[in-house]
Amino acid sequence: MKTKEVAAHFGSKTKLAEALGISPSAVTMWGETVPEGRQFQLQILTNGQFKAVTKPEAA
Repeated sequence: MKTKEVAAHFGSKTKLAEALGISPSAVTMWGETVPEGRQFQLQILTNGQFKAVTKPEAA
């Protein structure tokens, strides 16, 4: 899940941060990809418009 795409959905990084109850600087610290835990929150907040992507565990 790309930070840029989710921020565009909410209108801005600030509005994305507000929806999650975190600071805008925390969103900026994510970089290009939304952290896995936040992806699940966003999947719920967007009613599945964005799907959480999990990394396979190393063997």
